[in-house]
Amino acid sequence: MEYHKICVIGLGYIGLPTASTFADRGIEVVGVDNNPEIITGLQQGRLHLYEPGLEELVRRVLASGTLRVSSQAEPADAFIIAVPTPFQDGKKADMSYVRSACESVVPHLRKGSLVVLESTSPPRTTAELAKPILERSGLQTGRDFLLAYSPERVLPGRILQELVENARVIGGIDPASAQAGADLYGIIVRGQIIQTDATTAEMVKLMENTYRDINIAAANEFSRLAERFGIDIWEAIQIANLHPRVKILSPGPGVGGHCISVDPWFLVESAQDITPLIHTAREVNDSQPAFVVQKIQSILGDLNGKTIAAFGLAYKPDVDDFRESPAVHCVELLQAAGAGVQVYDPFLKGNLPGMRTFATPQETVRSADILLLLVNHTAFRDYDPGKIAADTPARLVLDTVNGWDRSAWQKAGFKVHRLGSGKA
Repeated sequence: MEYHKICVIGLGYIGLPTASTFADRGIEVVGVDNNPEIITGLQQGRLHLYEPGLEELVRRVLASGTLRVSSQAEPADAFIIAVPTPFQDGKKADMSYVRSACESVVPHLRKGSLVVLESTSPPRTTAELAKPILERSGLQTGRDFLLAYSPERVLPGRILQELVENARVIGGIDPASAQAGADLYGIIVRGQIIQTDATTAEMVKLMENTYRDINIAAANEFSRLAERFGIDIWEAIQIANLHPRVKILSPGPGVGGHCISVDPWFLVESAQDITPLIHTAREVNDSQPAFVVQKIQSILGDLNGKTIAAFGLAYKPDVDDFRESPAVHCVELLQAAGAGVQVYDPFLKGNLPGMRTFATPQETVRSADILLLLVNHTAFRDYDPGKIAADTPARLVLDTVNGWDRSAWQKAGFKVHRLGSGKA
């Protein structure tokens, strides 16, 4: 199947790189978003998100005319839906964005068109939500138009590379739809393209992130046990991982982002009676910020009136993504306990509501009682503890991600505590 025009709905962390990558192959692409600020910004060459290499790519395809941006969908050979699927209160999936995106396609659907849902969704979303809405067009799935699910499986910071190199899963509502999806993504993907049914593809994405969530939950519980038993979890994990069939991930202040911290709840929601392990792992990771606060309280005592210099707000290292960030939750809990928290993150542009942010690390550490490392940004690992010591009265450190060289900070006069380290 040939594609001359693609309509990508949703210009966020996945939609914009996807639209730009197709446009860079010479395909006519219309990028659609209902946020007027995003559309206006892109039309003026301004991006609303950071991803290495993306700004240059977007400007190039906009200048060439292969990418246009609009607030309205248009007729196309293929429609790619890449809108958010956050969860509501009660940890249930909010499918309103997917529903609206499908409804926006209906007036423009024509015989032979392909619709691909990329948004991470509970199992059977493609068959039971997208398909009935799209068939309001009067066209029948499989006979008149094609429908598939293809989850994004990329890592922030490497999105442009992994969009092309990673294996791609195409789940069709029928075999013809899976093949049409394979033809579409074959335009940009060099990795393996695997065809299956839509519900299996939905399940694959949720399984991948749930597997990691469970592994991290185990690491976080190990960190708590290490403190109870007076050992260093980082040393213990390093030794355990020498076993050829063991790969324990790293503990930390929690799990964030729009995938691992959200996707497991979609499985719990869909089958609560048979997902106790997944549910418990989510509860462990969601409670980790509170464990960090308890650790600080064990160091400082009453937090009321104390000043904490917190480094990092992003949900993971070296990205500007603060969605569902455990670092943000840690700061909120510290503030609720009466502490004054001064925050620095080199990837933060502007401010976050309720956060007292600073432009430099030097400003952040002034008047601090303790330094708190919440995110393992590369820039943080390169800090000279001697220079930091000259800018702050603090001589206490809590490292929640094992990012700072303990001996170097001790030599600079700091008493260093690490999450998961019960050794004196």
